Amino acid sequence: MSTVIQLIEAGAKRLEEAGVAFGHGTANAFDEAAWLVLWRLKLPLDDIDAVADTAVSPADAGKVAALLDERIASRKPAAYLTKEAWLQGVPFYVDERAIVPRSFVAELIADGSIDYWLGTHTERVLDLCTGNGSLAVLAAMTYPDVTVDAADLSVEALEVAAINVTRHELDARVKLVESDGMANLPGPYDLVLCNPPYVNSASMAALPAEYRAEPELALAGGADGMDFIRKLFADAPSRMREEAVLVLEIGNERDYFEAAFPQLEVVWLETSAGEDQVLLVTRAALASLSPP
Repeated sequence: MSTVIQLIEAGAKRLEEAGVAFGHGTANAFDEAAWLVLWRLKLPLDDIDAVADTAVSPADAGKVAALLDERIASRKPAAYLTKEAWLQGVPFYVDERAIVPRSFVAELIADGSIDYWLGTHTERVLDLCTGNGSLAVLAAMTYPDVTVDAADLSVEALEVAAINVTRHELDARVKLVESDGMANLPGPYDLVLCNPPYVNSASMAALPAEYRAEPELALAGGADGMDFIRKLFADAPSRMREEAVLVLEIGNERDYFEAAFPQLEVVWLETSAGEDQVLLVTRAALASLSPP
């Protein structure tokens, strides 16, 4: 009879040999295998040591093997198989209608990195490109006195977001809005959070299958990855109050960002991935941009 840790180690070896891609909540084969094994066995996901030597029946070991088979054969992110992803310790429902939540903006909300720019004036928050609603939920949890608009162009993504808003009992404070960019969002907002489609065309073409399993609408940002962001920067000032700020994730596209907006004054915020993934820009800085 196998133990939990033996199944995890064997699963990690299988995932490595199969060449699957990570990055949707885990960064390596061991962590991915642990997630799948513990979830399949209905064991706590946050304490491997406590269950490592637990014996697993042949029947349950077979269920684990079948889940690993599915992960390898389908090349879907693990979150789409478990229908759950965790962000800053908070569980969220997710399926193929929305991108798997993994935004570094969540770290900045949780650790207070953006609190310097907020205050008693911060009442209305916008989570643009909300996907499954995770940033909107985290913002509402972190700032109990604010209301949040969670907006997305995808009606299907908003259906997933609705599940999470209700799951965390935030229907009274988080409003879901279908909007193409800021078209249906008059504001005014005090804080705008945005994890937009920013992957440039060359990178899109080279994405592993796991990323191609996600909605392309949530990833593809045009030739230089800046298509959505150009429109956002043009529209945002008129929807922001005087002291408002916009927190924007751009992933690995800093070079393209700086080429597109060479004169824009921004603050780069440190995350676990470094200081070039997320930036903060004030309304005043955005308003100073020349019309596109």
